[in-house]
Amino acid sequence: MTGFDERQSSFENKFKHDKELEFKATARRNKLLGLWAANLLGIHGAEAETYAKTVVKADFEKPGDQDVVDKLMADFKQHGVDMSDHRLRKQMTELMGTAIEQIRAEI
Repeated sequence: MTGFDERQSSFENKFKHDKELEFKATARRNKLLGLWAANLLGIHGAEAETYAKTVVKADFEKPGDQDVVDKLMADFKQHGVDMSDHRLRKQMTELMGTAIEQIRAEI
């Protein structure tokens, strides 16, 4: 293998690793977000865990975060929880930081 091939392979492996970590962090963030939302919705215990899983699954519908935002905003509206798009997205950003820290601690 030439030096160029080794570098290319190294970059490909790093890209793959970074994408895997990004996927894990997003899934973890969505779970944390689901637990946060469940608390606001008055859902606790095992039901909160189940609800959080529905938030994680919602992210697989379309690329990006809009599907998660749409699900949560609809649930908040249905249960009479006052929530703004801005507040929800701010919480998503904060929980992404938490998710990344948790994943790094596990590695």
